[in-house]
Amino acid sequence: MKTITTNPIPFSVPLLLRLSGSALKVIAVLSMLADHCAYYLMEHGTPAYDMMRCFGRMAFPLFAFLIAEGFANTRNRLRYLLTILGFAVISELPWYLLNGADGTHNVMFTLAFGVVALAVFDRLCEHGPICFVAVMLVASLAWLTGTDYEWQGVVMITILYILRRQTIEPWQPRNRVSFLAQSLRQVIFTFPIMAAYGLTGAILSSAIIFLYDGARGCIKGAAAKYSFYAFYPIHLYIIYLLT
Repeated sequence: MKTITTNPIPFSVPLLLRLSGSALKVIAVLSMLADHCAYYLMEHGTPAYDMMRCFGRMAFPLFAFLIAEGFANTRNRLRYLLTILGFAVISELPWYLLNGADGTHNVMFTLAFGVVALAVFDRLCEHGPICFVAVMLVASLAWLTGTDYEWQGVVMITILYILRRQTIEPWQPRNRVSFLAQSLRQVIFTFPIMAAYGLTGAILSSAIIFLYDGARGCIKGAAAKYSFYAFYPIHLYIIYLLT
């Protein structure tokens, strides 16, 4: 009797519900804007404040996810790191104007530490204990320097990257990856860290990540890419002027 074999069809969400990387960027930026407007411009403890902060808690998990995807897909990882680090330096002045000399530093530094941790993981992944210690040292630097989200942010970025299907199985064609199944693994292991900054935000960001379809989306080209990075310091400056 002849056995007929077929390739399994990756399980995915309906086409109309899928979100590209560009869509995730827009949602993350809007979430961050709502969070910062509430924190710096609104009276704390009001229903409107609480609602906007809950929505705003989606921002960092989505940015962490995008950093993991961006690092995996960029053609020049050094330039990728230097771009994030450059905007971190630019963003430090408006961060200082809003927060004063409180010993903290803006989240772009956390994202830069995350990229360093991913580079360390890629270089040392075959040496398990050494790799773990090296990544945790990078995370410790984020904690010691007082970057926003500290070591938890770096660990979240690293876990999201490690649990990508193409990190585990680099030979797997991208068009055969079930991004929903991949997202399920990523969310299970990062949810406790997400929830530490707000359960509602963790649930919402998890739902958004589940809808990711692996496509780049409409944000392409240098102008669009750098505008996305520039939004962070620009919106901090504007919020400072409004306070």
